[in-house]
Amino acid sequence: MSTTAFSAMPADFEPTRATLHAYAHAFGAIPRVHAIAHPKWWHISLNVRPNGLVTEAMALPSGGAAHLRMDLNAHHIALETSTGRQLHFSMTDGITGSEMGDALIAAVADLGLEGDYHREKFESDEAREYDPATAARFFAVLTDVHHALARHRATLEGDVGPLQVWPHGFDLAFEWFGTRTESYEEHGEMREHPSQINFGFYPGGDPYLYANPWPFDAAVLLETQLPAGAEWHTEGWQGTMLPYSEVAGRPDAAERILAYTKAVYEAAAPTLLV
Repeated sequence: MSTTAFSAMPADFEPTRATLHAYAHAFGAIPRVHAIAHPKWWHISLNVRPNGLVTEAMALPSGGAAHLRMDLNAHHIALETSTGRQLHFSMTDGITGSEMGDALIAAVADLGLEGDYHREKFESDEAREYDPATAARFFAVLTDVHHALARHRATLEGDVGPLQVWPHGFDLAFEWFGTRTESYEEHGEMREHPSQINFGFYPGGDPYLYANPWPFDAAVLLETQLPAGAEWHTEGWQGTMLPYSEVAGRPDAAERILAYTKAVYEAAAPTLLV
């Protein structure tokens, strides 16, 4: 059993969070084009590693591979290749999302990687704020939460997605898939999607963990009592949330997260199976 207290989220995190989010969009535009494409878009997300947030590997025309790494302790984005080549792009210089994206695109072009990048994902002329101490403290929180969610993920049977940071919302999440499929309309076309529970952590505003079943069977789920501090959420979106403040600073933080995610899974999984 873990007895390590999770750190509190840094105060006044929003300016640095917004900068990390903007740079993650620029960062994610590269593997979106050059990593091996996955139908669920898992190739564009960032993997949490002890040395930072890392993209999927991208094969180079000359042989070998490269990846990008967002280092929240050294405070730069690194372009690293399998031959040992490294280039660093500072996150502390206040450059815009557009400038960071352009610099990364130019750097991978020097390695022979060119493509049609989704610049609308990162184009911005807003100068960015970045506090190194705040970023490092956030990374410590993210690493602890990642480990707790990974422990829960390892207990699940069936089809489970990777635990990653998504550039779109800058949240840490993974999906467990049920065996039911649901039809929905998108852009005038009917599509099918597997039922699922999304487990994750959103660090913006008042940070919270979430575990959101889809489809949401309110008649069944809202009758289920959640562990202390967690609550069902039905306004704007349907699911559950556990404020991070309920676990920060507690020696049983990881166990409380595991109890919460397990409770939601046990309540929701039977509604998502055929």
